Amino acid sequence: MIVACIPAYNEEKTIAKVVLLAQQQVDKVVVCDDGSVDMTADIAKKLGARVVRHPNRMGYGAAIKTLFNEARELNADVMVTLDADGQHDPREIGALLGPILKDEADIMIGSRFLKGSSSDIPTYRRFGIGLINKLSGKTKEGGGLSDAQSGFRAYNKKAIHSLRLSESGMGLSAEVLLKAKGNGLRLREVPTGCLYKGLETSTQNAITHGMSVVFSIIRIVVEEKPLFFLGIPGVISLLFGVFFGLWMLQIYAARGVIETNIALASIAFVLIGFFAIFTAITLYAIARLAKKQQTE
Repeated sequence: MIVACIPAYNEEKTIAKVVLLAQQQVDKVVVCDDGSVDMTADIAKKLGARVVRHPNRMGYGAAIKTLFNEARELNADVMVTLDADGQHDPREIGALLGPILKDEADIMIGSRFLKGSSSDIPTYRRFGIGLINKLSGKTKEGGGLSDAQSGFRAYNKKAIHSLRLSESGMGLSAEVLLKAKGNGLRLREVPTGCLYKGLETSTQNAITHGMSVVFSIIRIVVEEKPLFFLGIPGVISLLFGVFFGLWMLQIYAARGVIETNIALASIAFVLIGFFAIFTAITLYAIARLAKKQQTE
């Protein structure tokens, strides 16, 4: 069974077209209504889509997690995610399904930037997406992908059942890449279109979205290798604290006075160092425990 999964929030103007076009490409359409206050859920349900509703808005990531649960409950062979606002053309679902059905990939991503794609992305969004892609590319998970933030994706059964996600916001797209690498999943991209003209957007929303993704990527990267990203800086900070402490003792031995600024610097570096090291060890232990539980 191939299932199209659509996260939606106040999309009554576009949800009908997206659902109807998606139904022509897949066996079942599932819509997660993320606390909409309009007719989104009612329209989708009347058109035959399976609708799951969040009582309040919980975020894009939370909606995708709900849709993953629905796909697992339906025992779907392939799950396709696409936006409800009409950005993604459901008629391009077939381009994502091909490599999945041929067992050439576990996760397919519809790229807005590969040669052959068609998109009218505004300049400011293109710039922001480019920066996020470069940041994602700094991780092993995002390396080699032209569009690490695309929400137009397809997952085979292995990916559906192995990906256990925690992000509730827009950072979930980056988390998928991280978890995919950890589970040995194969990722590929195909060029797809993306429509922005006529959609209701705002600069503030774009900025908020971008910052949310950036902070999520940083958090995910730190959680992936806490001993490297927190432990090593913590040790360095601790060494600085010891250095300033010894310097202060030398001054005290020579002059009989305590240099307050040096003493405060020593204390600050030592506290920061201990905190970073403790946090790194804690995150490392949690990650080890989570991996152990997944294998049992």
